[in-house]
This record gives sequence, structure tokens and C-alpha cells, in this order.
Amino acid sequence: MKGEVEDKALVPLRGKPAMLYSLEVFAEIESIKMAVIVTRDLIQRKKIAIAVENTSARDRVEIIWVDGGRRRQDSVRNALREIPSGIRNVFIHDCARPMIQSQSIRELTVIVNKDKGVCLAHRLVDTIKEVESKSANLRLLNLKDRDRSRLWGMETPQVFDHSMIFAAYEQAESEGWEITDDTSAFIRSGHRVTILETPYPNPKLTVPNDIDYVEFLLDKTPTEQ
Repeated sequence: MKGEVEDKALVPLRGKPAMLYSLEVFAEIESIKMAVIVTRDLIQRKKIAIAVENTSARDRVEIIWVDGGRRRQDSVRNALREIPSGIRNVFIHDCARPMIQSQSIRELTVIVNKDKGVCLAHRLVDTIKEVESKSANLRLLNLKDRDRSRLWGMETPQVFDHSMIFAAYEQAESEGWEITDDTSAFIRSGHRVTILETPYPNPKLTVPNDIDYVEFLLDKTPTEQ
């Protein structure tokens, strides 16, 4: 965010902290019994706790607080370790994606009960090129084509059988894997993943302009609980 906002999870969107949009939608789903909120430090936890106190979600789901780690995968692993063994499925969701809809959550629930692993994703529509190295020099490159018809942009929630994704993350730690999302751990541990094509825009707050875009979407999208 280039220092423009202090915390993406708490940036006000139409007057409400970003993370409350997704938390409230999850809390409306009858099968969702628990929300594990991973925070980077005590200061962030206190601020999020104050925001949660002002929403009905606190009365609908049990909330567990977990300390995050150095990497995203460490934070997810910490959260999975705090979830009771009796929980069947786990939704892993970015607080910076406030546009998740209840219809998608319900469809993901049906699929994960059959396939054990499923994620929201969107088709890539741009022409995709690959550069030869990570160098910052972008002059006179030999660009490689990639077949965009086979490429998908991963979103969240990513949803898994609890015991299977827990085992995948424990294996990732013991074997030193570097993974960028939860499907990477799940697949690398020997499982397959189903894709649910998202029917709604589900952007992640990443750069300052995303704030205006998401607020535009919030104005255009009816609340669907």
C-alpha cells in the first residue's frame, strides 16, 4: 500500500473495517462455527478485537486469536494447530478480500465435502509473458509466451479437509517447502484440488487504487447473506 494505509485489514471501506465484511458473511453461514483470526502483533489484535465487538459476528461464531509468523505459510500453520480435531473443513481466507459472497461459501462447502480441496479462482484474460530472470532490468527482453487458456488466478477462500491440510502444512514445515498459497501445500503433499470459478469480483486490497475499486464494487453489489 506504499504507506498510504496503516493496515489493510482495518482500512475503512464505506465506513467499516475491511475485514468485517468477510467475517460477517462467514458468520451468517450456519455450518461455520469458529473463526480463527491471525494477527501480526498485539497492537493489531487489539484493534481488530475492538472492530469485532461492534459486529453481530462475535455472537454467531467462536473466535480464536492466533499469533502470525514471518511468512504467510507460518501464519496459516499456526492457525491450523489451534483448530480442534473435530472440525471437519477449514476455510482459509485473506482479510484483505472483503467481497466474498455467501453463495460462494455455500458452493465451496458442498464441493469440499466431496473433493476434500477446493478454491475460488478466476480465468486469466490477459496475454501472459514470462521473463528470463527476476532482474529489475526490463530492457530488450526475450519474452516467453504462456498459454492463458490454461492459467487461473488463485483467490480465497481456499477450503480443505481439516486433517489433510493440517498434515500438508506440517509436512511443508518439516521438509522446508516454500509455498505461496494453500493449494500449493495441499497438492505437493499428494492431493488434488477442485477449482470453483468465482461468479463475482473478489479482489484483494494490494495497492492504493484497490480501495476505490472495492468501494465502487460495494456500492454496486447488493448485500447477499
